Amino acid sequence: MSNSIKTNFAAMTALQSLNLTNRNLEKTQNTISTGYKVNEASDNAAYWAIATTLRSDTSALSSVQESLGLGAGQIDVSYTAVNNSINIVQQIRDKLNSARQDTVDKKLVQTDIDALQEQLLTVANSATYSGQNWLVASSIGSATGTAQIVSSYSRNSVGSAVVGTIDIDLSQLRLFHSTAGGGSTSVLGSVFAIDISAMTSGQIGAEMDKAAKAITDLTTVATKLGSAKSRIALQETFVKDLTDAIDRGISSLVDADMNEQSTKLQALQVQQQLGVQALSIANQSSQSILKLFQ
Repeated sequence: MSNSIKTNFAAMTALQSLNLTNRNLEKTQNTISTGYKVNEASDNAAYWAIATTLRSDTSALSSVQESLGLGAGQIDVSYTAVNNSINIVQQIRDKLNSARQDTVDKKLVQTDIDALQEQLLTVANSATYSGQNWLVASSIGSATGTAQIVSSYSRNSVGSAVVGTIDIDLSQLRLFHSTAGGGSTSVLGSVFAIDISAMTSGQIGAEMDKAAKAITDLTTVATKLGSAKSRIALQETFVKDLTDAIDRGISSLVDADMNEQSTKLQALQVQQQLGVQALSIANQSSQSILKLFQ
């Protein structure tokens, strides 16, 4: 290549190389500072779009976990109330058994039974969680049909969001129905129909059978709640594992390998230093032309 006082080809080449090194160095420094090899759509449009969608999905799954947590809390409260109700009905049955003796004052026993019946109402009405009561249905507004707990979030083949739910039939859990006038009728109504004040021993025995059936019914309700709780617990574990898996997928797409980037940074810094020296040498070549005219 001939020397020219108009154009310094060596300096131009050195400058282009140095500019390329500086751009790569800037990109590497940005990657290290953010921790992402794909931080913007311009870095890799396809990976960036996938990662953005997956991040949206993990945010939705976080809401699913919260919903499952609320559902588990509601079930815990309801189960505690039902379990306590079983104990109360067992006490009513024991009171009935003691009243079968002729020497026992049945009216006094009935007073105790009345108190236990009221306690059943108190327990059921207190089983409220996040504004809902699954054990007491009301004609004036409380839940009476199906409780839906958001349990999953996914996308179908065309990318549309699909939300799954765990449906719980509240009609199988209700213990009482509260009327608009303030009265209450037990779904396990036989327990509240017990009044032994003037009953014979044989009649009291029949009332004991009613209490025994009520215990069976309450046990069935507790079993249904336990099954629902187990299902929610399994789904909570799955959603957590799914979220972790998606996070790992996002990481593999966009996270930077810091060991690799650190090595690359050191290499580019050396290239930058050499590029500056090469440009300096190329610029000095023009000075040698002047010597030819001395």
